[in-house]
This record gives sequence, C-alpha cells and structure tokens, in this order.
Amino acid sequence: MRIVCLPDGLPIDYTIQLANSLAKREEVMVVLLNYQLEEHIENINKNVNLYITQKIKYPYYHPKNLLILFDIIRRIRQFNPDIIHIQNGDLLSISIFPFLKKCSVITTFHDVRFHPGNESLMQRFIRFWSIKNSKKMFVHGRKLKEMMIREYTIPEDKIRDIPMGELNVAPFKKYMKENIKEENSILFFGWIAFYKGLEYLIKAEPMISKEVPDAKIIIAGKVGNGKFDKEYFRKCQNLIINKKNFEIYPHYISWEFGAELFQRCSSVVLPYIKTSQSGVIPTAYGFKKPVIVTDVGSIPEIVDDGVTGFVVPPRDSETLADAIVKLLKDEKMRKQMGENAYKKLKTDLTWDKIAETTIKVYKEP
Repeated sequence: MRIVCLPDGLPIDYTIQLANSLAKREEVMVVLLNYQLEEHIENINKNVNLYITQKIKYPYYHPKNLLILFDIIRRIRQFNPDIIHIQNGDLLSISIFPFLKKCSVITTFHDVRFHPGNESLMQRFIRFWSIKNSKKMFVHGRKLKEMMIREYTIPEDKIRDIPMGELNVAPFKKYMKENIKEENSILFFGWIAFYKGLEYLIKAEPMISKEVPDAKIIIAGKVGNGKFDKEYFRKCQNLIINKKNFEIYPHYISWEFGAELFQRCSSVVLPYIKTSQSGVIPTAYGFKKPVIVTDVGSIPEIVDDGVTGFVVPPRDSETLADAIVKLLKDEKMRKQMGENAYKKLKTDLTWDKIAETTIKVYKEP
C-alpha cells in the first residue's frame, strides 16, 4: 500500500511521527510546505519519501502559487498513492483532491469543535467538504466520536476513535541530560490560549504555596497569534500575586529546552476549560511525569484517575490546587504514578499500535 501523509498546516509533528511508524509496514510519502521545516525535518526517518514544496508566495491567492499547487499534484501522482491521509483539512486539501480522485481520502480531525476565535465561514466550509469527501475519519477519543456523529450526522461506521500516540516523546527525549534534577515545580506546557484555562492555575498558586512554600509554576509556550489570546495572557499575568513563584517563557519552545522543562518538573498540569485532546499528556508520560488534567473532551480517556494522574473539574482552582499539593507532598505516590504513566504510554499509546490500527482502517472497504 502506498500512502501520502499531508499535514495541511498543523499538526506537523503528529503527521511525521505517524508516517515514521507507517513506513515500517507500507510505502509512505510526506509532503511538507517549505515553511513547515524548522526542527521537524530532522525527525523524519530515512525510509519515508519526503517532498518539500517550493517557497509559498503570500498572499495565498498569489498566481505563482498555482504552479506550486500543480507541482504538488504532479509529485503525488508520480508516487501513485492508494491513500491520502490529511490532518484537519485546509485550503490545500480542497484544492488538490479534485485532481486525485483515484485515491481514498482519510482525514484525522484533532479538534471536533473549533477553538474560540478560530472558526470562520471558510473553516466551516473546509470542514464539511473534508467530511463529505473522506472515506474514513479519525478522532482522538470515544467521546469525540460521539460528538462528531451527533454534530455532523456521520454514519458510525465511517469514523474511528484512536489515541494520539506517543506524540513528541522521541523528539524531546533525545535531548535529555543526566545532570538535570527534578524539583518542586509544576509545568504548564504548550500553546497559550483562552481555552487552556491558565487563569485557574494562576489562581491556585497562593493555595499551593501555602502548603508547599518552595513550589514553582513554570509556564512555557507561545501565546496565540490572535488579539483575544494576547489579551487573555495579559489578564493572566495581572492575576499573579507571588511573581517569584513563577517562571514564564511565552515563546516558541525548542525540543532541547522543552526536554529540560519536562525533566525539571515534578508533574504536568492541564487546567483546560475546553478541548478535544492534548499531545502534552503522552509527552509527560514519556518523561515519567504524572498529570493533573480537567474533565473535558476525551482527555480523561487517556488519564487513569489516581493511577497516572488526577482528573479534576474544570474552572475549579481549589480542587486543582489540592491535587497539585497532594502530588508535591507525596514523592512515593508521585514516582509510582510516573511509572504507571510510562507503562501506559508503552502499552496503550505506542506509535506502532496506532499505525497498525490505522492501516487496518485504510484497508476497510
């Protein structure tokens, strides 16, 4: 079987890491737009066929982009795939698929509902187009599958739920260093946006510090590009009472620096108020860190409450603080939860297991 993996913007990491495992069994090609390289290209295995496009012109409707579009179509036709697997769907996918009708389209929707501020008429059109033209679809959890069926009236046999896999574990862990020791810090990692509920973690800090005076909260991740997210982050900063108890890195985090942060922290917190799933959880598991998460989306489906971490209600700073303090004060429990998390990663969430399931769906009629 010949498979083309198309990131369609984001998430590039997921596409590359899935392609690496698929390529152990099938012939795989990954198409990357020229601006999608950064640190990603070094993580692509040699047995994956890689095509990097010419430089995209801006704005998108620049006439020279038509030449790039037709070159992508030509390269895919030369590869002669049976399957094209896209992530989320964007203008690129709806532009090329009319020219590639012999291929079956598989789409993974990482978010069933659009994040606040990201929805538009164009995004909704692309979403409905992708659903209509996909042979099968993936989402990251049973609850998300039920939501997708209900909200988009999709036949149940057309959609599969599948975990995110060991997302970003390998790229981060290759930068682990023996001299970095764990400390009493809690890590909030990843894109900073309204739906991540950062304000509830900040409001929990005085309650945490009262019980564990040397505790530190590390906030690391780029702030959303929209005006709304930037204003939200400023609001969160204004809520901070004890600035000495925070480390804040509001910018892009490299694999190397990210590895250092995951090694330093004692646990990872996701105080989200709305989301589908999160790739931060498997990364935390890869570093043997327990997680404190909120009961939103399909997140509780990969967090065993009291075993690999704690699940708390969203928008509840007091309960969040209690769970964090419990982990900070009980090193034995924290270490055991970290071991449980790593075991879960290496049994339920491996890329090889994800790839095996994915290929089975590719072969379904």
